[in-house]
Order: sequence, then structure tokens, then C-alpha cells
Amino acid sequence: MLTLPVAEIRRATPESRIVRLSLDRAFAYAPGQSALIGLHGQPDRRHYSFATPPDAAAADGALEFLVRVGRDGSIGPHLDGIRRGSLVDVEGPEGRFIFPPALDARACLFVAGGTGIAPIRAMLLRATAMPGLSLSLAYSARSSRDFAYLPELKALRRDAGLRLLLTATRDAPDTWKHERGRLTPTRLSTLVESPETMCFVCGPPALVEDVPRGLMALGIADARILTEIF
Repeated sequence: MLTLPVAEIRRATPESRIVRLSLDRAFAYAPGQSALIGLHGQPDRRHYSFATPPDAAAADGALEFLVRVGRDGSIGPHLDGIRRGSLVDVEGPEGRFIFPPALDARACLFVAGGTGIAPIRAMLLRATAMPGLSLSLAYSARSSRDFAYLPELKALRRDAGLRLLLTATRDAPDTWKHERGRLTPTRLSTLVESPETMCFVCGPPALVEDVPRGLMALGIADARILTEIF
């Protein structure tokens, strides 16, 4: 277990915060994995996925997590009163939702719902460093305000050729220029290049149940769809 100080807390969306912990030593994990975290010295900890790949964490000297908060900004007893300089215990890594070090595919489709973007972001950033991969991301959130890392994702679309589909399932203003509603097979079909596409799906239970069914209806084998409920 590591005990690390909080380097930064910043708003990602109205109901999520980016929490960065200073990292001054080697810490091995795979993109997609998670850790149990909580304020130092108290027993309550919860799982959060690493939001950056390990090479980026080492280069930045920080572990990054995307933390859901209440409408009043509260996080929960495991991180109650967290601020810059607070000590946080990190136990892990854990989980089998992992972006593999080698792929037998030329295309990857990432599907995220809500704060499920955290492990997907770690995978996506790793994938952008692998030459020859065609990358697509379908990202669903409740409202147009709930998309974390949106400027970065749009930059990846511009600079790395990421095919990006955004859909707001509930609320979006008239100025919203993207999709509305759930991720249907018809929408997903625009991002599936071939039956050999590797798919990584992370989000709330309904999304993780529905999206794989839609992908299999499009010809993707179950073995090529990795999922994580978030």
C-alpha cells in the first residue's frame, strides 16, 4: 500500500472531480485497473480506476483518478475533507479489465458511460502510442455538462484521428451539436470497422448490459468485448 499526498483537485464536471496524487516512486499497474483509495489512517476505502496509463503517471509524477461527487460537492466518508496536501492510502492495483500489451486487431472501439471514462481514458492514451491502430470512442453521459476530459478528447480527434461519438441521454441545450439518447447498435455501427475490432466497454450496469448485445448483433464475437461495470 502507498500513502501519497494530494497534489491537485480540480473540477471535471459538476458531479466529478479530478484528483491527482503525487507519485515519487515506481508503481506498476495496467491501463484499465483500479485501486482502493481513502484518506490515510481510516478504514473506509473505495475502488477508483486509474485515469492515466502507467507511463504517463511515471512521467507526470502523479496518479490520477476521476471521483464522483454529490450535487453539493461532497465525496463521501472515505475522502471526507480531502484537500491539497491530504494523505491518501492507495491499495492495489486490482482488476482484470485491462488493455493488453499486444493486440491482434487493427482497430479498437472504446465505449464509456459517465465516470466510466476514467479507465477508458487510460486505455485510450496507451492505444494512441501504438502505431497503426484505428481508434474510436463512443461516450455517453446524462447531460451535455457531464463529459469529463472533453477538450482532451476533441484534441485527440483533431491530432490523432480519434473517431469520437458523444451522446447526451437526458439533458442537452439546443446548441448541442452531438447525439442525443442511448448508444444504439445503429450508432455503434458507425464506429465498428470490422468483426475483428477489439471493444472495451465501461459504465453503469444498463450500458454494460446493452452495448455488448448491440456489438454482437454487429458481428463482434463475445471474446473481443471486454467490460467493466462502473
